[in-house]
Amino acid sequence: ELAVAESGGGSVEAGGSLRLSCIYTLTYRQKCLAWFRQSPGKEREGVASIYIGTIGGTYLADSVKGRFTISHDSAKNTLYLTMNYLKPEDTAMYYCAPSSISVFECGKQTTADIWGRGTQVTVSS
Repeated sequence: ELAVAESGGGSVEAGGSLRLSCIYTLTYRQKCLAWFRQSPGKEREGVASIYIGTIGGTYLADSVKGRFTISHDSAKNTLYLTMNYLKPEDTAMYYCAPSSISVFECGKQTTADIWGRGTQVTVSS
């Protein structure tokens, strides 16, 4: 049974940092692990993805490049999103989103095999 659980959100001032974690239970099919976010009145957007197959790779949205890093610890079944230099526009609910898609599609997906409850990130100016 698939399961994900996000944690690590909180309230910080602009310029601050947070590290989100996602502990997951997946099958061998879900090799594209991603973080999405959604703020009120806006569409859900992909923030970062990492492919954990033989051919690895990462993807970051332009809005977070140079500030966010996605990483993965297979021994702990945990996905991370390290967020530095946070801006008020980063305020959103962040979701861990694994997908059973190819490495070529990873980073372009708009959905996931399972969604967690999310963890709230609030950045004040």
